[in-house]
Amino acid sequence: MAYKILLVDDDPDIRDVVTMLLESKGYETVTACDGIECLAALRAEEPDLMIIDLLMPKMDGFAVLKELEDGRWSKYRNIPILILSSVREEASRRRYELETALEFNVDDYVEKPINPEVLLERVERLVNKNKKA
Repeated sequence: MAYKILLVDDDPDIRDVVTMLLESKGYETVTACDGIECLAALRAEEPDLMIIDLLMPKMDGFAVLKELEDGRWSKYRNIPILILSSVREEASRRRYELETALEFNVDDYVEKPINPEVLLERVERLVNKNKKA
């Protein structure tokens, strides 16, 4: 069974490159270009992992993470989240915690520019961790 990964990024080049990387390793990939599409795809596709950019138009990754804290999304709480962003991790954590008063609850964080080996290793670790849970 191929794991399904929801990739959310407003940059079509990033979506294309990461999709090719993931599919070369046998993952099924579903893409969205903003947070609104992300939430719709989450419901429709029920992925095994979400890879989300933080800085996007309409609804950014921070807003998606905040929305997922709402009880209506509890069905999806166990889906691992990997952040893929050009924003440094410490800055992202601080901004999220200041804006929401919530802990930045993500499973992993990869900074852009992407190192393909690092991204694939993190994805594999998260889907395997989730499989065991």
